[in-house]
Amino acid sequence: MNSRIIFIICLVVTSFGAVLYRLVDIMVLNHDYYISKARYQQVKNEEIPVKRGIVMDRKYRELAINLDTESLFSDGAELESVSETAHKLARYTSQKPEVVLAKLDRSKRFSWVERKLDYEQTQRIKELKLKGIGFITENKRFYPKGSLASHIIGYVDIDNRGLEGIEQRYDKYLTAKSEKTAVFKDAKGNILSEGYQREIKGNNVVLTIDEGLQYIVEKNLEAVMIQRKAASATAIMMDPYTGEILAMASLPNYNLNTPGKSSPHSRRNRAITDLYEPGSTYKIIAGVAALEEGIVNTETKFDCSAGNVEVGGRKIKDAHRHGVLTFKEVIQKSSNVGTIKVAQRLGKEKLYEYSRLFGFGEKTNIDLQGEVSGLLRHHSRWSGMSIGAIAIGQEVGVTPLQVLRAYSAIANGGYMVKPHILMEIRSPDNSTLYSAPVVKKMIISERTAAIFRDILKTVTEEGGTAKEAAVEGNPVAGKTGTAQVIDPATKKYSKEKYVSSFVGFVPVEKPILSLIVVVHEPKGAIYGGVVAGPVFRKIANESLSYLNILRDDAAEKGLILQPEQEKAAVQTVKAKG
Repeated sequence: MNSRIIFIICLVVTSFGAVLYRLVDIMVLNHDYYISKARYQQVKNEEIPVKRGIVMDRKYRELAINLDTESLFSDGAELESVSETAHKLARYTSQKPEVVLAKLDRSKRFSWVERKLDYEQTQRIKELKLKGIGFITENKRFYPKGSLASHIIGYVDIDNRGLEGIEQRYDKYLTAKSEKTAVFKDAKGNILSEGYQREIKGNNVVLTIDEGLQYIVEKNLEAVMIQRKAASATAIMMDPYTGEILAMASLPNYNLNTPGKSSPHSRRNRAITDLYEPGSTYKIIAGVAALEEGIVNTETKFDCSAGNVEVGGRKIKDAHRHGVLTFKEVIQKSSNVGTIKVAQRLGKEKLYEYSRLFGFGEKTNIDLQGEVSGLLRHHSRWSGMSIGAIAIGQEVGVTPLQVLRAYSAIANGGYMVKPHILMEIRSPDNSTLYSAPVVKKMIISERTAAIFRDILKTVTEEGGTAKEAAVEGNPVAGKTGTAQVIDPATKKYSKEKYVSSFVGFVPVEKPILSLIVVVHEPKGAIYGGVVAGPVFRKIANESLSYLNILRDDAAEKGLILQPEQEKAAVQTVKAKG
């Protein structure tokens, strides 16, 4: 019995001695080694998530924001039945079992399974309580307006890098440089505490567009697309004095939250990427140039009674035969014959010079990706009939934005402005880092611009080609365009496909907005005044109401209260409580 007790005592003492020795070894002799090993296992350096900046319209309404979402990953060392796990996960993800299985790698402690799941998917997977499966919170870009202004805003990839539109153009401002920080974890990889309490945010971008105006434009474009069974349609609204784009839309468009489900055809910003022959909207070049050079005045007469004119061996006709027209009537009635005769007096060198002066054949340099320069050959490469064709908007390729900028120069008194979509860049604490400047230069005299504004005003009046573009109470100045489309198969002008357009500004004196509407391949009616003119009127009318712009004839119609009327109205309201 004594020997047994002695044995037990010796065993206990030895055990305690071993434990004591181990403690001395860990805490004293090799303290630094074990501390560093523990830190290596427990402390991980991870990147602090960067929250992308917000995109807003000019009234600071959010167009692109961030949402917290969960991303799914696997820890190969913790996985149990890989095949069973893959089949369970496939039920609640958008992937097939074999695809999930390929991602569950036992040799890796970390592998992505699926990024940025929605809330329902996350909850369903969490309920499965699968070993070796975990979640990491990430920021997901979300576009609360869906498809609104899709070609302007653009979208990002899975790692929040900008791929299109503003998201791409201002990506370096919207994001920020990430930093690493120490994160403390237990033996199973669960986060115990984080070494940071702050967020890294990108700068916010404020656009020149107005959400309300953008909606008005897109709504009316969609209506004409349906009514005319058109292939596509584009509209741009701009402040003619500053170059600020107030709205820009192309149809078909796409949902920014699901860009992968759309076609490249739908994602193209036709306002700056697609070329077309402008037709009669280009006639302002010959007209303005002739006025500016003193070759004509508003009453200079041109004989258009033959209904056609021969240029370089080719006869070019008017859509409707006219008699003798004044220069003013040539523009009002959109006479091809009269415009070509104006251009012949002007000469091809001056016609080319003013085409370049109005920005054709070069980019506007708007701050959006994908803009094209257009097509305008040097006059030394023109054929004998080019002066006639170019004068009426053939043999040139333009974008809708180029045409709108040219008309804005007439609207604002002779200045070529630089279109832009960015208004401000603001820091995360809301201080202004950058405000877009107004860039402009005078290209024609104010007198010529004023005369031509009055001429363009007659286009929407009785006798003009765009009476359907007129806005009640606010006079409109503008021009119609009806251009044939070249058939790729025959290389000749199609007799069935047309581009119908109207471009103008309103009100004529001190315009609030300039606007272009372009409809590609409408069915049934083809003339710009009939197809695009009514769309212009609806957009302009709704936009002026939205902006609370009074009618020009408001006082005449009794819509503005005189001081004594206003005083009486206030007293009446007070009396009624």
